[in-house]
Amino acid sequence: MPKNNNLKSILIIGSGPIVIGQACEFDYSGTQSLRSLREDGIETILINSNPATIMTDPSMADHVYLKPLTTKSIIEILEAHPNIDAVLPTMGGQTALNLCIEADDKGIWNDFNVKLIGVDIDAINITEDREQFKQLMGRIGIPVAPAKTVTSYLQGKEVAQEFGFPLVIRASFTLGGSGAGFVHKAEEFDEMLTRGLEASPIHEVLIDKALLGWKEYELELLRDKNDNVVIICTIENMDPMGIHTGDSITVAPAMTLSDTAFQRMRDLAIKMMRSIGDFAGGCNVQFAVSPDEKEEIYAIEINPRVSRSSALASKATGYPIAKIATKLALGYTLDELDNQITQSTSALFEPSLDYVIVKIPRWNFDKFEGSDRTLGLQMKAVGEVMGIGRSFQEALHKATQSLEIKRNGLGADGKGSTKYDEIIEKLTYASWDRVFVIYDAIQAGIPLSRIHDITKIDMWFLKQYEELYILENEITKYDINSLPKDLILEAKQKGFADRQIAYMVKCLESEVHTKRSELNINRVYKLVDTCAAEFKAETPYYYSTFEAEIEKPNGEKYTSNESVVTDRKKIVVLGSGPNRIGQGIEFDYSCVHGVLAASECGYETIMINCNPETVSTDFDVADKLYFEPVFWEHIYDIIQHEKPEGVIVQLGGQTALKLAEKLERYGIKIMGTSFEALDLAEDRGSFSTLLQNNDIPYPEFGTAENAEEALKLADELDFPILVRPSYVLGGQGMKIVINKQELEETVVDLLHKIPNNKLLLDHYLDGAIEAEADAICDGEDVYIIGIMEHIEPCGIHSGDSNALLPPFTLGDLVLQQIKDHTRKIALALNTVGLINIQFAIKDDKVFIIEANPRASRTVPFIAKAYKEPYVNYATKVMLGDKKIKDFNFNPQLEGYAIKQPVFSFEKFHKVNKQLGPEMKSTGESILFIKDLKDDDFYNLYTRRKMYLSK
Repeated sequence: MPKNNNLKSILIIGSGPIVIGQACEFDYSGTQSLRSLREDGIETILINSNPATIMTDPSMADHVYLKPLTTKSIIEILEAHPNIDAVLPTMGGQTALNLCIEADDKGIWNDFNVKLIGVDIDAINITEDREQFKQLMGRIGIPVAPAKTVTSYLQGKEVAQEFGFPLVIRASFTLGGSGAGFVHKAEEFDEMLTRGLEASPIHEVLIDKALLGWKEYELELLRDKNDNVVIICTIENMDPMGIHTGDSITVAPAMTLSDTAFQRMRDLAIKMMRSIGDFAGGCNVQFAVSPDEKEEIYAIEINPRVSRSSALASKATGYPIAKIATKLALGYTLDELDNQITQSTSALFEPSLDYVIVKIPRWNFDKFEGSDRTLGLQMKAVGEVMGIGRSFQEALHKATQSLEIKRNGLGADGKGSTKYDEIIEKLTYASWDRVFVIYDAIQAGIPLSRIHDITKIDMWFLKQYEELYILENEITKYDINSLPKDLILEAKQKGFADRQIAYMVKCLESEVHTKRSELNINRVYKLVDTCAAEFKAETPYYYSTFEAEIEKPNGEKYTSNESVVTDRKKIVVLGSGPNRIGQGIEFDYSCVHGVLAASECGYETIMINCNPETVSTDFDVADKLYFEPVFWEHIYDIIQHEKPEGVIVQLGGQTALKLAEKLERYGIKIMGTSFEALDLAEDRGSFSTLLQNNDIPYPEFGTAENAEEALKLADELDFPILVRPSYVLGGQGMKIVINKQELEETVVDLLHKIPNNKLLLDHYLDGAIEAEADAICDGEDVYIIGIMEHIEPCGIHSGDSNALLPPFTLGDLVLQQIKDHTRKIALALNTVGLINIQFAIKDDKVFIIEANPRASRTVPFIAKAYKEPYVNYATKVMLGDKKIKDFNFNPQLEGYAIKQPVFSFEKFHKVNKQLGPEMKSTGESILFIKDLKDDDFYNLYTRRKMYLSK
């Protein structure tokens, strides 16, 4: 039992919809926390409005409330559960903390006699209020940058005059650096100050002297009620101060910090945590360090909650921070808890790493035309990847290979920038692709000293880049036959992909793979064990690397592989990689359910993914976790090592689907729907032919591979025309055009961005109603799990539409057509598993827009609304373990569920906020209504007219 035996029932506040600055890292933390509470027999009550997450799955908490995150909802829950003893608000990011403070201000916790655990209100107020934080640091003797808090425009002008430029403006009580920015000159100041004052809920900003060029570090700490403190992880930002940590390339452990500075930093962090309040739990501390031999340390901020970095630190070290923080909030002490990876050391034992991790953010600027793509104090990334390697270079390469932006790593792919002016500009104004541009700069012959002067990135990192470039240069002197073994081994140890080596020696990727296999240069797998192999680890959490062979006294050569292959039948689930617009947390939800379902069918489950923010990469979800890029070479090597029965690709979104062709070519079994069917649905032309053969209506269409063909086609189709590329995600590149000039511009632009693509041109059904259906098919029977009607008209991407389940205006005739078409298409595609079909309805006739035989964005939403585990069922169908008729479907929904998209436009000023066929939302919430008289529905429905008006 927990040390505080009075705690029997606990409320957890989730983080709500995914927005830039607060993503699925809190879903991961919250899920761990709920599981941790359950281990202690505590009743868990969760409030979270996000339907796409595992956290809101009915299996996660005793009572899940999919309600808006408001004090009104909190009161309703507390009235329904008068036995709630405490609230844990530290697992839901800034949203949960802000709601907790609001409830405290209104006296709600007192009214219901609910205790706050894991943090206290004073700690939140001190750390969030910039002025209080600065004063506290002064009292405990920890230096901070010269700064002043202002609450008016006039005060701000006075401070700017006193400090001089450059300055930093930060808004109090905001998320992901909203309202923050650098001001280099007086003319920018007015706009930035106004924006900061507006962004802060208390209209307060801190203006501080910019520590430009200083290095930035983060420490993750845990403290128990006896004041024991452990430092779980030290993370160094490769980028200097001035770029939000969520947009920074970060490295663990710290690489360029002297031991004496590290010890001082530890002491300061512990002192700060002990000074902000008397509570047990986790916190994250950020520091700036001067880039000279003095290594002066200034405190930047402290967050008394698990953060984005806590998820990263948990995955980097294997130490489950949120799980332990929850136990500490219950009253346990660190020395009483086990380290769950070694299962033999205590949680008081600080992790030590014998590998390096590199995190690189993932952006989606292509979705925000006209956005400022330079990076600063306001976070703009929508996701992130993490690479694990034996060296910084290997980890850096693995992280770049995980990004899925059509790059194979650093250099050696012919896609680098070669223009001197462009390189200098991208280094001067930190660009999103600077991780590649640094390499381009070295390749262009720009001296390291010049790159350092511009970027202020530590010389150690730049020298690591230079070594990679020198190695690439050396390898290009050979061809595949003359390339020496030691150079191949060095390239692999430094993370170069087979594809990159093939580019260097001008041959095929498969030839490099064959050659290194012949030379016995094979991947070995190592455990992420929290203790640098000092103790035996029990948890199968692996990363790959390359080792030189060791020779035994008897002449036998071997390499050490810690991943032992069992004789059980195995299934590999391919994850969805980094979050992005169009492919978010809903696919992680599907992957986790897929793993659990495969386990129930008696398989050993193997998860491959590289996203540190998600539940699928938690070390105890699958039987084996390979934290590796979802990149062909890595996947193929794991499959050769493990020899699974097959691979599930339908649950990991477009990321996993894109690998289906390669899996098919290499004779690896795809579980469920075949590659041919997946390919047929993706190829717009072939799919339309299938519809034609089955007498299913679709908008008039044609395919074009160049602008000339498109213009010719336009004469037959009539404007408006919807232009769509094949094999894309989230409606990327889709546009509605209304004349030939627009059509020509769009086609030329698209084929420049996606060369050799087959474009589909549809006659756009103006003013049509859009609907979509999700179904499970076993090859013989089809079960439709849900039909949704969109409030916005056809032409707004389904991910950006408000959708009602069940439909609210469609008559029986239309619904019957939808059901008939869904069944016909699912069977014609030989679907085994999930399928999503989108429809346009005009004059009571149902046309097909597209079909995706895979898990869709809406499956978790339908599963939550109907309280049915549809992904579990679909996985069992894919594995051939069950048929549709084996399930007892029993959907339950009173009234309607509305899927409401959430946007993050405030991060991108001057961007076109108009919605269209390309998806722009970053997340979603679910809203339940009893009937169509509901005010929320009425407000949404009246907006439809805005889109329909000519």
